[in-house]
Amino acid sequence: MASIIRTTTLPSGEPLPVLGQGTWKMGEDARRRADEVKALRLGLDLGMTLIDTAEMYASGGSEEVVAEAIAGRRDETFLVSKVLPSNASRAGVRPACENSLKRLATDRIDLYLLHWPGSVPLTETVEAFEALKAAGKIRHWGVSNFDTDEMEELVGLRDGGNVQTNQVLYNLSRRGPEFDLAPWSRERGIPLMAYSPVEQGALARNARLEAIAARHNATAAQIALAWVMAQPGVIAIPKASKPEHVRQNVAALDIRLTPEDLAELDRAFPPPTRKRGLEMI
Repeated sequence: MASIIRTTTLPSGEPLPVLGQGTWKMGEDARRRADEVKALRLGLDLGMTLIDTAEMYASGGSEEVVAEAIAGRRDETFLVSKVLPSNASRAGVRPACENSLKRLATDRIDLYLLHWPGSVPLTETVEAFEALKAAGKIRHWGVSNFDTDEMEELVGLRDGGNVQTNQVLYNLSRRGPEFDLAPWSRERGIPLMAYSPVEQGALARNARLEAIAARHNATAAQIALAWVMAQPGVIAIPKASKPEHVRQNVAALDIRLTPEDLAELDRAFPPPTRKRGLEMI
């Protein structure tokens, strides 16, 4: 039975679950494909209907894994993919999107993101995204790895205010966005989508998190994930290729961090006191 996952809201008014499924590094090894598909399907079964991928991941292989996982279940899935900056020109976006659609075996992408800022003028990319929307190939568009000044530039463009999300690196060990990007985004109702919320597994082995986890009968990874999902207007997209990790991710939704827990986390992972450049991995 699918879990009831709490939601946040896109500027369009559409609700999205605060917990989705990442697929970075999926599709890189054919020997792992069956397990990856199985994990994504289990995630759908448990209510994690948002799946994030990109044309860059495994050179399209990740999108093909997603296609297999959502076969027969497309309408229950909120599908996110990304276009490379090198393909983000007026002439390049449409064929890149159509190639992603073919690999994903679908007729539309729910949320299409510019993977990171590049050399193509944003005006071109926004115009191309709006054309894809008009053609029904995508439903919404957004960006990834944009810092505050880049978001300011974007929303100042014609149709730039149609941006629906900004996907960034954000977790307990990467709290830079809290200084100005997160408040700026909350004020405008633009959710942040946090990739690598457990720092690619590094936080799962953190002794300070393990001490808090023991009080909740949880794992360190679950505490790290619960913290991200507790932040207002943030969607976490952890990757999980094993059934037990998928189930643990969903169970993290039920963890309620106490004021004491949060204070301890702030001591262990201090929030930023000055502006830092947006980090990427």
